Amino acid sequence: MTKSNNRGPGVIARMLGAIERVGNKLPHPATLFAIFAGGTIILSGIVSAFDITVTHPGTGEEVKPFSLLTIEGLHMILIRMVTNFTSFAPLGTVLVALLGIGVMESSGFMSTALRKLVLSAPRKLLTFAIVFAGILSNTASEVGYVVLVPLGAMIFLAVGRNPIAGLAAAFAGVSGGYSANLLLGTIDPLLAGLSEEAAQIIDASYQVNPAANYYFMFVSTFFIAFVGTWVTEKIVVPRLGPYKGDAKPEELSDISSDEKRGLKYASWTFYVIVVLLLWATMPISGGIWDNIPGSGFLRDPATGDLLRSPFMSGIVAMIFIIAAVIGIAYGIGARTLKSNADVINGMGKSMSTLGTYIVLVFFAAQFVAYFNWTNLGLIFAIKGAEGISALGMGRIPLMISLVLISALINLIIGSASAKWAIMAPVFIPMFMLLGYSPEFTQLAYRVGDSVTNVIAPMMSYFALIVAFMEKYDKHAGIGTIIATMLPYSVIFLLFWMLMLIIWVLTGLPIGPGAELFYTL
Repeated sequence: MTKSNNRGPGVIARMLGAIERVGNKLPHPATLFAIFAGGTIILSGIVSAFDITVTHPGTGEEVKPFSLLTIEGLHMILIRMVTNFTSFAPLGTVLVALLGIGVMESSGFMSTALRKLVLSAPRKLLTFAIVFAGILSNTASEVGYVVLVPLGAMIFLAVGRNPIAGLAAAFAGVSGGYSANLLLGTIDPLLAGLSEEAAQIIDASYQVNPAANYYFMFVSTFFIAFVGTWVTEKIVVPRLGPYKGDAKPEELSDISSDEKRGLKYASWTFYVIVVLLLWATMPISGGIWDNIPGSGFLRDPATGDLLRSPFMSGIVAMIFIIAAVIGIAYGIGARTLKSNADVINGMGKSMSTLGTYIVLVFFAAQFVAYFNWTNLGLIFAIKGAEGISALGMGRIPLMISLVLISALINLIIGSASAKWAIMAPVFIPMFMLLGYSPEFTQLAYRVGDSVTNVIAPMMSYFALIVAFMEKYDKHAGIGTIIATMLPYSVIFLLFWMLMLIIWVLTGLPIGPGAELFYTL
């Protein structure tokens, strides 16, 4: 088991150690989700008895709590228990992606590629590279949770460092750096659409483009990567100390001739895939692409758009296909895959490691469904947003308040779009009247939504992180993860709020055609 090391920063180490001890006294995460589900049932009855209602700021409709302590509620619990589980979005993402990753692992590609990376890369840059790669992975939906988080742990273990620190660095980049990137992702057009609808409450002709926060996101990418690296090396690594667990690192022997041939086959396959993807995603018309039949076939066939397209919607399926094809190519070259049975067995092996995660997901899915059915999430979020809006503070304090309320609500509602659908109709019109642009209000929300992802047990992939950490520390629990990740959350929050304040004071645009301020 990995134990806390109080040789790190004194006060911080003691505080985090206390958080870990208290947190680890909580029941198993699966049990905790079961308790939350039961508590939601009881709370729904209490809130319904007091007839606590709110008005939805976007639709103007009255939102009433729905009690699960009724015959109708009991019927919903019984009838939908299976579909709650099978339709839980992260479950499908994890299972499908890991089928492909399983082929890469069983063929030996992951092991060989890892050794190649460790043997050739400067060790001083490994932490930065892991955090940076985690941030960039947000472009491809949420597969970073499935691929990069365990890979960060594997890399650290391979170089003789504590794998939990590598896991933390990757998790910080993937989840805490959710509002930073060099490219636009699927969340950008989704949030922009909600912001545009809210802005039209004040200005019926107002439009918000998906790249509205791009300049700020681009700059944040490098700074968050540096900050995440600093937190890992100066706080997390000293606190965790040397790894004393049972997990064995990958053997860092030289690459054999068969493995070199396997890597060549995998590389050639990857290059062919890149060319195919370029052909599939380039503009449907324009320039030389007019002369290439079928180009752009993965774009939206109606609009030619890439952000809202089969390419972005099918990113998890493509991860599965690409990972499996590359793994098979490596296995043929390295002669580690002898038949199709080896490929299927590799997939099966990857599934066999997810037993605990699947149990966690079952109870988590029930809790999330109950919370949605009862409208408790809506009621709590709207009440909190209204309370902040009624304080009548100045521009910068109000902006900071929005960041903080977003961070707090993120602890109980995981979906970024669901929270913004509730908060945007309240905060965007209010900030427009105060002189802030809808784009900047959206940005402040995104910062708050990102920084507490890594300490939010309600975050969809939190159960998966628990499963990954238990591989290296069988005694790890929710407290271990929160204590490990809390420094990232706090420092990311402070840094990003400072960036926001500097942006306000300098008046720099935050994206193409997106200014900070709005004039009625």
